Amino acid sequence: MYVGRIMRTNPITLPPDTSIVKARDIIAEEKIAHLLIVDDKDQLVGIVSDRDLKQSWASPATTLSAHELNYILKQLTLGVIMRTKIITVTPGTTIERAANIMQENRISALPVVDKERLVGIITTTDVLGVLLEAIGIDRDSFRFAVLVKDRIGTVAEVSQILEQKGINIRSLVTWPERKHPGIYQLVMRVAAADENAAVSALQDAGFAVLSEYVEDLTGYLPKS
Repeated sequence: MYVGRIMRTNPITLPPDTSIVKARDIIAEEKIAHLLIVDDKDQLVGIVSDRDLKQSWASPATTLSAHELNYILKQLTLGVIMRTKIITVTPGTTIERAANIMQENRISALPVVDKERLVGIITTTDVLGVLLEAIGIDRDSFRFAVLVKDRIGTVAEVSQILEQKGINIRSLVTWPERKHPGIYQLVMRVAAADENAAVSALQDAGFAVLSEYVEDLTGYLPKS
């Protein structure tokens, strides 16, 4: 999956001279968390989050009257508080790469630029939505995990066992067990109606199936 498939196109953009009071109202009305700042040539020059706005609002000048403080805030513009060190991605960036960039830089949004032209924005919410869709979460499914060794053919073997029982795998993801090097969890979802058949088929084939949290996995580790 690529960023271009899920990015939000036509993001709201504002010029640097926009007051933070107006920006706050726009964020509230549009129910968004980020504003992209562009110059008179529509070139991306900054980004402002709702957190940036809240921090600007938390003025230490408490001795000012409400009228005076409101006047000062109206003079404060996005150009003053915007972040100019902008990390961007292209529509051809993979979702997992975008997620990694956001995690490494501790940011929650990435403007999407194509040939120096702003074409969209992607947020952690968008990435999470793709993840949830990929792992197949819905009400009519059963989630379970199988601990396996990192060896060629394991996924094919598990898939074949379920195929022989006429069970379709709706989603499958893998991740390593940090405390047990060389061991991976195959986390799958099948139709809820296939729960018992799936568990029985895999257990009969010698696999340990986990459908709930287990603190100590020692007894479930594959022996071969």
